[in-house]
Amino acid sequence: MILFLLTFIFVYGSIHLYLFLKVKAALALGPAITAALAFFLFLMVLAPIGVRLLDRHGLHMFSRVLAHIGYTWMGLLFFFFCLGLCLDIFNASMKLLAMFPGSPMGGLVWTGKQALWFLAVSALLLGLLSLINAWQIRLDRLSLQTTKLPANVTRVAIVHISDLHLGMLVGERRLRRIMGVVRRANPDVLVCTGDLVDAQMDHLSHLADMLAELQPPLGKFAVTGNHEYYAGIRQSTIFLQKAGFTLLRNQSFRLDDLLTIVGIDDPVGRARDQSSGEAYEREVALLPASNSPTYTILLKHRPAVEVNSLGRFDLQLSGHTHRGQIYPFTLLAKFSYPRQDGLYSLEGGSLLHVSRGAGTWGPPMRFLSSPHVTLIELNQPAQSPSRSDSPT
Repeated sequence: MILFLLTFIFVYGSIHLYLFLKVKAALALGPAITAALAFFLFLMVLAPIGVRLLDRHGLHMFSRVLAHIGYTWMGLLFFFFCLGLCLDIFNASMKLLAMFPGSPMGGLVWTGKQALWFLAVSALLLGLLSLINAWQIRLDRLSLQTTKLPANVTRVAIVHISDLHLGMLVGERRLRRIMGVVRRANPDVLVCTGDLVDAQMDHLSHLADMLAELQPPLGKFAVTGNHEYYAGIRQSTIFLQKAGFTLLRNQSFRLDDLLTIVGIDDPVGRARDQSSGEAYEREVALLPASNSPTYTILLKHRPAVEVNSLGRFDLQLSGHTHRGQIYPFTLLAKFSYPRQDGLYSLEGGSLLHVSRGAGTWGPPMRFLSSPHVTLIELNQPAQSPSRSDSPT
């Protein structure tokens, strides 16, 4: 944990130093303003740590206020930093080209006050658009054909939610919007693939009561994500149960002859909770044989596919990636999880669907990665597959 904090402070502090040097180079600041700017940036570097400390000591209102300020600033700073790097690369390229005799490229180098204002205004506009986009919860519809439904059942509607990160920034108002989308989808089954929570659990019971209002006829099922462990697995388990979910911790649940749902713990639990110890090793044992007549859904927080499991499940549902949440993090996320959004065909006839998530983590922003809830319709083969997206 100490190594993580030191790394975070170094990296996040370096980005703040970049901003400080940009401002100093573009504006003639006096000693008092320079000191005030440095002090503000120092506080913003420590703000994420302060949020957790305040929340842990029961100062929830102060923690929430600091979270809104600190994490919104984090998103704005990220946009400024990315745009600034692009401008730096452009300027360096123009300076290199200007070295050739007769080249006019040197006149295109853009620095100084005008460049700083361009970066600041652009970051603010992108931040505002991303804040708005984070509130636009979409409903994605996915229709799949299967011969494994009982003869008297023509359709089963499954709603998949993931990565709500309920806590300081994703609270009652955002949850109401998400629940409204779920209600309009009218599912038979509701499943959550982890990271439902993201903070201390002792002041979020009203959110569990809200989720308990959702009562699909065939039940609600969930698995742990990494943030259930960060928030405290015992408190997270109580929250999920109070919200009406059946928590599958390396367990299998049979819904009559309709569905088999298998839930696997997030691997972060291996180091934190002995009951998660050999989660993925038990995955194959929990799955039915490849010729099972029952449609099998595998719930795993991370979109990691175990080779030995292929062909033994029909559909794996996962989340975790947020599709990067804020571009260009999308590109970085692909290094760890190449499959990070949408439906993928796997070997052995299995399918994988990865959710972008319905909430946010860190900055309350989403850029080129809109939040969504997915309605998955299992149909008899007579019905043709279709897919559509509709904003709400």
